[in-house]
Amino acid sequence: MPLLVAGSVALDTIETPHDTRENVLGGSAVYFAYAASYFTPVRLVGVVGEDWPAEHTALLQSRNIDTAGLEVLAGTKTFRWRGRYLDNMNDRETIDVQLNAMGQFNPVLPDAFKRCRFLFLANGSTKLQLKVLDQCPGATLAVADTMDLWIRTERDELSALLQRIDGLVLNDSEAKMLTGENNLVRAGNRVREMGPKFVVIKKGEHGAMFFSRHETYVLPAYPTAEVIDPTGAGDSFAGGMMGYLAERGDFEPKTLKEAMAYGILVASFTVEDFSLERLKKIRREDLSVRMEEYRKMLTF
Repeated sequence: MPLLVAGSVALDTIETPHDTRENVLGGSAVYFAYAASYFTPVRLVGVVGEDWPAEHTALLQSRNIDTAGLEVLAGTKTFRWRGRYLDNMNDRETIDVQLNAMGQFNPVLPDAFKRCRFLFLANGSTKLQLKVLDQCPGATLAVADTMDLWIRTERDELSALLQRIDGLVLNDSEAKMLTGENNLVRAGNRVREMGPKFVVIKKGEHGAMFFSRHETYVLPAYPTAEVIDPTGAGDSFAGGMMGYLAERGDFEPKTLKEAMAYGILVASFTVEDFSLERLKKIRREDLSVRMEEYRKMLTF
């Protein structure tokens, strides 16, 4: 069934020890939507400026991603991010951020989008996430992502959001910041006590942790020999996870575990090239092959 995502749509400049790419397609909603499109139709909500290349919209549409919610804001430029990865490819520094159209975005969802049962609020201002959530009262599964910036600057709004969503996705350092806990198990459970039914903590090259009232578990990352560009890996993880849940139409414990595994596998492809270049070259069958390898890896 259709999956709705709202978040950033961007043009990125990425520097890594391997190479540099200028003005490539990026943004949390873009990575999420492309990853989810392997499993289910996606409806995307975001904003761009007049400099947005039309071929990027065509690429998204070719993946059964409905872009009726992608607003082109007159007189503005598209959100831009420039970052540099250090030699270990785990640490990065932000060199420049230009909010541009994102700084003026007031999301208004098309009527068909408001009826989506599965909703993901990709990384972005918590205030914008709440505006989208307000327009989707019928969502049966609402999950959000967040980051350190919003934990610091929009803490009250984030607390309100956590009371209204079913799941939260964040990385390990953000879980510690949000809770003040240094132990990830305690941090995950503390976040869950703030409202969501389940919490997923992303741990980069170490996989992901899942927390609900009934179970806690860890899934390792898929062993990737060469990491070219980690940008968007976390968003791709969330897209794979939510895409599989929407395809299955439920979020029972077994389905959630399978969904997390698919999220890890999509992310393992994402990091193998810049932007969406690697994802453009694979099909659902490639994910199935890697899933069989992953299952064997976890069997002992």
